[in-house]
Amino acid sequence: MKGTKKQVIRPILSTDYTEGAHPAVFRALAATNLEPAPGYGTDHYCEEAAQLIRRACRAPKAEVHFLVGGTQTNALALDAVLKPYEGVLSAVSGHIAIHEAGAVEFTGRKVLALPAVNGKVTAASVMDWCQSFYADETHDHMVFPGAVYLSQPTECGTLYSLEELTELRAAADAYGLRIYVDGARLAYALACPENDVTLPDLARLCDAFYIGGTKCGALFGEALVFPKPGTVPHFITIEKQHGAMLAKGRLLGVQFKRLFQRDLYGEIGRHAIEMAHKLKDALAQEGYTPAVSSPTNQLFYTVSPETYKRLQEEGIGGFWSFEADGQVRVRFVTSWSTREESITRLISILKEK
Repeated sequence: MKGTKKQVIRPILSTDYTEGAHPAVFRALAATNLEPAPGYGTDHYCEEAAQLIRRACRAPKAEVHFLVGGTQTNALALDAVLKPYEGVLSAVSGHIAIHEAGAVEFTGRKVLALPAVNGKVTAASVMDWCQSFYADETHDHMVFPGAVYLSQPTECGTLYSLEELTELRAAADAYGLRIYVDGARLAYALACPENDVTLPDLARLCDAFYIGGTKCGALFGEALVFPKPGTVPHFITIEKQHGAMLAKGRLLGVQFKRLFQRDLYGEIGRHAIEMAHKLKDALAQEGYTPAVSSPTNQLFYTVSPETYKRLQEEGIGGFWSFEADGQVRVRFVTSWSTREESITRLISILKEK
């Protein structure tokens, strides 16, 4: 109809970066907005943020580099740690294998897919793959394994336990592989009561990992950590080659400094997990059973095509996959900004016939 405005649907419970930044982070950015600072991450905010992260990881000599986004961080870090003839082992469902448009391959590094069990790779699958690779007499003509990619939590919202991570470390060491952990949603993993992997554990067992900010309360940004200094010589130069160095680097430093002050990062994670539990309980009361047993802020459910259409119209949840029986698997995601009203609204839509 002429003269009517098209309704703008506000995405709710669809992902954990639909809103801007946690108010405390936004206030920190505003408060420092007019303060002159040197560029390229050489400002005091980046150094103070790095020191807070080193302290949280109990890795006083760790190198910390601030980057803008998750795909950028994954592609850059893996390109930096791998040799030109090496690829990276990843769960077939891993983010780098599916939802990054071949960003890792674009750098010339191949993703070597492994079977996934609840979104996770196992030490046994890494060992089996490497044994088969080196048993092949033609392996010199193939892409060598150079690293193992993990994400904590996984694309399915599941968690690696400390035992699993320790076993993966042993498997990686047996074949000279590095372990890299994608921590885009790390705040939500750390906040889970079921989780037993801490930041110091990651620093001890991994060669590189990143602490997610974009999905965890920052306006944008990720903190890439190399626990052992010198893991990648001249990383800053490689970062520059990738066009990944932010001139106004202090924008990242300010945010991560605030995230790691007064346990804000922990607070953000705990709120999201609390909301996820409330959402799970509300859905259970309506007779919905999770499609994946996820303890984190990503919840997966199967709904009818009709219900999925209503959810789309309301901008609630997000598509995940079509099932063989014609049903639709959807993902609901909580975050620092999730309110109980959003859960109530979702349930009211699911009650509609």
